[in-house]
Amino acid sequence: MATRNFLFGLDNDDVALTRFLETAARVTGFLKGAPGEALPGWYVPGGDNEHFLRELYRRLEATYPAAGQPFYAVRLLTNLFWQPAYIAVIGTHVHGALPRLSSVSQQAKGIDVSGFRLPAGPQHKADLDALIFRAGTDLRAFADGLLVEINAVTKLRRVPALRLVTDRMLGLMVRLRDYVPGMTIEEQRHLCMLWLSAMDLVGQGDLETLDLADGRQVLITARKGCCLDYLAFPDVYCSSCPKQDDEIRLTRQRDEALAELDA
Repeated sequence: MATRNFLFGLDNDDVALTRFLETAARVTGFLKGAPGEALPGWYVPGGDNEHFLRELYRRLEATYPAAGQPFYAVRLLTNLFWQPAYIAVIGTHVHGALPRLSSVSQQAKGIDVSGFRLPAGPQHKADLDALIFRAGTDLRAFADGLLVEINAVTKLRRVPALRLVTDRMLGLMVRLRDYVPGMTIEEQRHLCMLWLSAMDLVGQGDLETLDLADGRQVLITARKGCCLDYLAFPDVYCSSCPKQDDEIRLTRQRDEALAELDA
């Protein structure tokens, strides 16, 4: 049983949650969470989220009327997956313990999902490999449940959805060295494979080592999925979009990496 801190009225679970929320906000600069249960109208894993999803779909459709149903369906998935993915990675690699992802509630702000709440509760602790396995398994369960919910509202095929989930994890693995200074490229690639294996996503995308002209090396994402943003913003592809020729993609990613390194 958790011991009670009578001076502040907090038990160990409260303290651990406060530390996690502070860590997540500090290391990312944008991940904003609060302690507590879901507020009315928020997305709750396993809850009745049909109205939430339909309303978010309606807002997307009104904002991008020419983009079409595939774009709106993809945005439902990516909007609701990004925060749990960050929570899992920050919890595992920086905080050293994993909050219960099935208890994360999320808020819609216009056409975006941003802001979450977590109730206090035990956080899972283990060695790094075991923690990655637990976090990856939980994230995959979250994604699978979300996909079922989305398909009750609109159509989103499984393979493209899993590739988008993979894209998010690859992006996080590229940024892992920002959160854990001193990590080598080899360590990043190894950890990425552990995450993809835990989530049963091996083969849906990968990391790629890019040699820069000055001899430095960086990791970039080698995606198989497309976010379909070009449907809302015609003739504009993400720098890592797999719809581009590899030569163009690599040039853009090299330029982007150099700009970040030299910033």
